[in-house]
Amino acid sequence: MSEPDEMLEVYQFEGCPYCSKVRQKMTDLGIDFIARAVDPNDRSRVEEVSGQTNVPVLVDPNTDTTMPESDDIVEHLEQHYG
Repeated sequence: MSEPDEMLEVYQFEGCPYCSKVRQKMTDLGIDFIARAVDPNDRSRVEEVSGQTNVPVLVDPNTDTTMPESDDIVEHLEQHYG
């Protein structure tokens, strides 16, 4: 697989084990990414991006993909960049 051409973004907050799982997978795959901090008490920005309020959310401009759910994100990363 290959490295992404454009930087991936992850909407997340510290202390979230699902977010940590996604960040760790990206680190393991050597993917540089932008970590967008989400205030757990104000998730309006993540809702604007993804249509829902859960984190993590991956924004991958290389595949025109925006997705929640850590397991789905990990699968996407492995499929496209693993």
